[in-house]
Amino acid sequence: MKDSIIILCGGGPAPGMNTVVCSVAKTFLAGGYRVIGLHGGYSGLFSDEPRIEDIDFFKADAYFNRGGSYLQMSRFKPTDEDFEKRFNLSLFQENNIKLLVTVGGDDTASTANRIAKFLEARKYPIANIHVPKTIDNDLPLPCNTPTFGFNSAKQEGAHLARTIYEDARTSGNWLLISAMGRSAGHLALGIGEATHCPMTIIPEMFNKTSITIDKIIKLTLSAIIKRKIMGIPYGTVVVAEGVFHDLAAEDIKAAGVHMTYDEHGHPELGKISKAVLFNELLEKEFKKIGLKVKTRPVEIGYDVRCQDPIAYDLTYCSELAMGVYNLFTKGETGCMVYVDAYGNSSPLYLHDLQNAEGKIPPRRVDIEGGIASNYYAHICHYITPADYQAAKKYVEDPEAYDFCKILNW
Repeated sequence: MKDSIIILCGGGPAPGMNTVVCSVAKTFLAGGYRVIGLHGGYSGLFSDEPRIEDIDFFKADAYFNRGGSYLQMSRFKPTDEDFEKRFNLSLFQENNIKLLVTVGGDDTASTANRIAKFLEARKYPIANIHVPKTIDNDLPLPCNTPTFGFNSAKQEGAHLARTIYEDARTSGNWLLISAMGRSAGHLALGIGEATHCPMTIIPEMFNKTSITIDKIIKLTLSAIIKRKIMGIPYGTVVVAEGVFHDLAAEDIKAAGVHMTYDEHGHPELGKISKAVLFNELLEKEFKKIGLKVKTRPVEIGYDVRCQDPIAYDLTYCSELAMGVYNLFTKGETGCMVYVDAYGNSSPLYLHDLQNAEGKIPPRRVDIEGGIASNYYAHICHYITPADYQAAKKYVEDPEAYDFCKILNW
């Protein structure tokens, strides 16, 4: 029986999923291996009837440059009981599988490590190599190397935001854009910088103060008032969804936002549009202070996850796939594949990346680094002490809208 490898995709989609899977398939097929695709993410490994199929050259060649994921994905996370009672060891034994390739984010990587240890303890060692994926760009790769999918998502997000900005300019309105990024603001900042958005609000901005609804609103008004002073009656504001996820439940309740809560009492923000929420809160503030501004909410989220990958990700994902083969032939396991700017692959061992809880801490925006500091210094528009006198035409206390004072910078 031929030696085999099996590939699964976990978490949510990102441009380049098919490029990774199909490039892995082509590379290993050329090396004489059988390549098996597993549908349903990790749920397939804990099922008596996993949905698997062989990936041959023609299938790989037809799908490698397409968006979405040919292998159906899942966010399934196995429990200890799943490992003890439902793990399908026979899938590996009967198919002579030597390597498990997982494609996903930090949760997918952590589960891959658990599976490798589980199989090794049962005298069936199998290599596991993880390919880092997320449009949030929040996996800790060296030298600020992006995760695959991020640049394609940023490209489409910027394309949408440019059109939105043109709508704002044409109509003389303000459009409020919410962008994906639960734990980091890379995507929102990338979109904001690419489109010269006058205000981008990300969780990392609040490094010297807590995140509150009042501060989010005042940062937005700081940009709006500054542009009024400049004679510019329009603009966009980009907000990372993580800003809202980091709000205290009491703050949300106090703002009069109606929403459901989970069994732990945490607000289920994933069920609502953050852009709509943001717009409603801002409109209440306009009425309170007597400022006449028209705003419209726009959500950028699921429309950037399954698009065709741009050339950057097509080549990057191909290099990651070939890196998987190179690491496997060197006997590496329990690692993420890392490819540097020159195309050289090396392992990042999961046990070195994980914390005491077995999680990989997210890579957040370096708010003091050049990308963020230059954007906020030169592209953003906001109130400074030099604007106080002119701003009194619109608000009684301009100092309350001073960008640096709001953030305690």
